[in-house]
Amino acid sequence: MVSFWGSKTGDHQHDDDDATVVLVRDNDAGEGGAQQQRSEREPTERSHLIPPSSRPPQGYNDFLDPDDPAVSPLNLWSVRALRDLSIIFLILSFLWWIVLLVSLFVTPPGLHTRGSGFSAFSYSTLAVGNILLLLLFYRSPSLAQRISCLIIAFLLVLQVILILAVPRLRREEGWVGIATVAWAAVLAVWVAITDRVVEWGKQEEEERLTHRVETRRTLTEWGSVLIKSIVLIFLIVVLVFMTGVLIIRARDASLSPPGDRFDVDGGRYKVHLFCDGDVDEDDPNRKPTVFFEAGESPVELGLAPFAADALKNGTIDRYCYWDRPGFGFSDNAPSPFSAGMAADALSEALVLAGEDGPWVLVSAGIGGIYSRIFASRHANDIKGIMLIDALQEDLLPRVGAPGRGLMIFLRGIVSPLGVDRLFDAIFRARTRADRVFGKSAYQSDRYLKAKLQENVAANSLTKNEIISARTIQNKETRLVVISSGLHVRGDKGWEEKQRDLTHLTDALLGWDVVRGAPHEVWQKAQGRRTMEKRLKQLVNV
Repeated sequence: MVSFWGSKTGDHQHDDDDATVVLVRDNDAGEGGAQQQRSEREPTERSHLIPPSSRPPQGYNDFLDPDDPAVSPLNLWSVRALRDLSIIFLILSFLWWIVLLVSLFVTPPGLHTRGSGFSAFSYSTLAVGNILLLLLFYRSPSLAQRISCLIIAFLLVLQVILILAVPRLRREEGWVGIATVAWAAVLAVWVAITDRVVEWGKQEEEERLTHRVETRRTLTEWGSVLIKSIVLIFLIVVLVFMTGVLIIRARDASLSPPGDRFDVDGGRYKVHLFCDGDVDEDDPNRKPTVFFEAGESPVELGLAPFAADALKNGTIDRYCYWDRPGFGFSDNAPSPFSAGMAADALSEALVLAGEDGPWVLVSAGIGGIYSRIFASRHANDIKGIMLIDALQEDLLPRVGAPGRGLMIFLRGIVSPLGVDRLFDAIFRARTRADRVFGKSAYQSDRYLKAKLQENVAANSLTKNEIISARTIQNKETRLVVISSGLHVRGDKGWEEKQRDLTHLTDALLGWDVVRGAPHEVWQKAQGRRTMEKRLKQLVNV
């Protein structure tokens, strides 16, 4: 017969000592009925894997391993609260980012700025990126992040001071730009403070749960710190460039326009209008005032010098020109902005300036679209039209091509960095005039915004307006068409459309194709002579 039972042995101070099992076997076959007894220790649920003599000190098992996921700063309500607030700030910043993105194409009520809007969009992008970086690596605080964020905050505060100190910048950025850069600065400080609190919470939890503060980092943590450092250094470099561009813009704002700036569209923006020459308002036989409309570049860069020479040699008695919104000394207009809207703004500016015509319109390139719409709305005041290698309405899809618009948009997004403007200012000695209306004007964010508006409206609003303008165009208005020989020879479609422009009215004085002349015909001496001859015919007939 075999029987099993357990008994506890050993020191009574250990309640969970191993149970002792004694095996007793009756051996009836053995001599003298002797009993053989054997004791064995078998493990139970109370057994220790480590003998009592080898156990760690009492209380050791109360601490966790430093790599245990339970060792987290998120155990603290204050750290969790800061994370939740950061998420709210991220959502608000992202919504504002969406609003600013949309406003580049369609301006919401009350959010129009007289500048391009690209700077405010850049600041909002920086704010979203900074707070998102904090949340992505929330459990990996670092001193490098805090120092970088404080540098970012300093640069942003410096830019706020620059914007507020220069009246022109203050008007261009408006409350939208100022509030956005200030918000980005506040978030940079918030990120630095939150990162420090998370580090404190991390140390607090390590001390409580592991009995020591962890000084090493895992490979994942080092990777997080490296990524954050690279991104933040990039943001600092971006802000350094943006600060340099703001300084250049402040410098350019000191350049006085040759004419006057007038509030149009209910005072939402200003346009620059310049007139020169004397005429006798009471003389019924006075020559018409010649109005010059720019093409793809500001009028001051090309047609204005030609106009000044024509006035000086007596070809004309008086001339005017303006900077379309976003060009030269004019503010940007709200979006969308079509050629017809530009014609209305010009009409308003001329009334405010006391200029009432009659007019001879001279325009180049895409400026021909603007002049023709203006002419159709002031038919009785227009005595002649000169189109210099002008764009015909069937070619507007080239202007409104989606690929072209995307490239302009991308250039506008990076324009606040001003790498090209800074390079030209430092190494090519570009002047204020070069940047405002000269050879470097195409680098301006305001110019790019105007071109983006032109692209967006080309195939819709502007297309409809120019079709209507052609229908109601006064057929008795004298017309001159001058074309680029190089352009006509290299593009048969362009030649066909130039020929079509000669049928705008029934009073064509001539169509001249200037051999060897580029798109800007006045750059060639022969082109200038042709323009002057035809202009003389228009103002003297």
